[in-house]
Amino acid sequence: MLTCIIRYQIDPTKKAQFQHYARNWGQAIPRCGADLVGYYAPHEGSSTLAYGIYNIPSLAEYEAYRTRLAADPLGRENYEFAQAEKFLLREDRTFLTLASAPHGEHQ
Repeated sequence: MLTCIIRYQIDPTKKAQFQHYARNWGQAIPRCGADLVGYYAPHEGSSTLAYGIYNIPSLAEYEAYRTRLAADPLGRENYEFAQAEKFLLREDRTFLTLASAPHGEHQ
């Protein structure tokens, strides 16, 4: 299992647009096959950093998921919304694997 962490730099005056974008992904991402952990908007501290986090079985599955997401009506609408509103200044993806499992007491 891979965890994709998307780090966004957003326009701090357009936080509401990012939240709308995040809610749309909250519907489209699970429908297209990824296990969405969530989208996180700035609250305290930095006013420009936001995150999207989801799990996907493999990079091959990620490619298939991205194809489904691009074909999804809400996915297409969300891509267009981000382009039109210009609230995303930068977007970086990192794929990580869980290194701390199993969790809990060591026997």
